[in-house]
Amino acid sequence: MGAEPLLLTTTRLSTFQGQQLLTGATGFFFRRDGRLFVVTSSHVLRDEVSGHHPDRIELVLHVDRTNLTRVVNYSVLLYQSGQPVWRQGEDSAGPVDIAVLELDAANLPADLAVSAFEPRHLASASDGVEVGQSLRVTGFPLGFFDTVHHLPVVRHAIVASSFGVRFQGLGYFLTDGRMHRGSSGAPVVMRCDQLGAALPWRLLGVHSSRMDMGNRDRVEDDMLGLNCAWYADMLMTLTR
Repeated sequence: MGAEPLLLTTTRLSTFQGQQLLTGATGFFFRRDGRLFVVTSSHVLRDEVSGHHPDRIELVLHVDRTNLTRVVNYSVLLYQSGQPVWRQGEDSAGPVDIAVLELDAANLPADLAVSAFEPRHLASASDGVEVGQSLRVTGFPLGFFDTVHHLPVVRHAIVASSFGVRFQGLGYFLTDGRMHRGSSGAPVVMRCDQLGAALPWRLLGVHSSRMDMGNRDRVEDDMLGLNCAWYADMLMTLTR
């Protein structure tokens, strides 16, 4: 028996500087007009604040929908002639923590076995997404995954701010769920059976990071447990 399609939308993404492993994160697949992209958070590919400057990434790709132990490591250089090969999001409020990188179809495994979101999966404000709506976030928290079948895990979350309203004027909404490092770049989805059995999930956002308060008492107060999910409709701009 093969994996549920949602699990095959998501790939384990590792960043490298040469041969040195730097970080682990999450990516997912988005297909538009016959072109296949991997989506993740911009800070996974470059982060000036922390001095994180990888020069390549590796993706773990399934090549058999039935025998899920069969995978290949697919390496992608992040720069060509000194210029980044990925596209990073930006809007009127500034940088958006979403990046996309087109995968060269000629170099992909002939027996590639992944699922991909498409423009029809993108959520909009007219889809009736309500505060408290049940969500799923598929990823690799702290690098944890099924090491035999190379599958991600799914965390539960809910919509924690008004969907369609840019929280504090920025291009994200809030989710309430238990998230960890390694989940950056994970798809934030909502069940929608009307999309069909092949992939019945509406794509709302891209998980970025936990939300915290600068004035929180680190001794007396727990973390909020809230997270930033950047609106996924930015993918239509980045894959144009």
